[in-house]
Amino acid sequence: MTHFYDLAARRRSMRQFTEESLSQDELAALMGTVLMAPSSKGTCCWQFIVIDDKALLQQLAQCKEHGAAMLADARAAVAVLADPSVSDVWVEDASVATTYLLLQAEDSGLGACWVQIRNRQAADGTSAEDVVRRILNVPEHLRVLSLVALGHKGMERKPFNPERLKWDKVHLNVYPSATEE
Repeated sequence: MTHFYDLAARRRSMRQFTEESLSQDELAALMGTVLMAPSSKGTCCWQFIVIDDKALLQQLAQCKEHGAAMLADARAAVAVLADPSVSDVWVEDASVATTYLLLQAEDSGLGACWVQIRNRQAADGTSAEDVVRRILNVPEHLRVLSLVALGHKGMERKPFNPERLKWDKVHLNVYPSATEE
């Protein structure tokens, strides 16, 4: 088993993918891990749509003005949804699930990239969430937090450089006063 620190350092956003499809076993392994993600009070307010249809991926690539284009070349994507009526911390629960997906993709040797949907807009000013909702037939009671582009890595990324860790963002016991900063 890989040490978690090494896994976290290796996990980088992947925006280029090879032409190789993801197998059903690969997708099932990813989703099996995601379904183990913790949620507030065990509510599991999240739901997921796995997309491997090329036409849908092409449409989703246009869901917001910036940062979604890689979906067109992805072999699959996962829409991370949540039900706010089930949990008032749906954003956090869905974010943890998205993170599990990103880390499991890396641990499986796959590439992945988080595409933020909540609070983002398409080029015409339409809510990116409404665009995704229309394309994927998402019911109104569910919110769309993110899409995760998936595929076999089509580029090399160096692991995170520990020299870039921002230790000044870590404080001991209390936040320093303005005079100490």
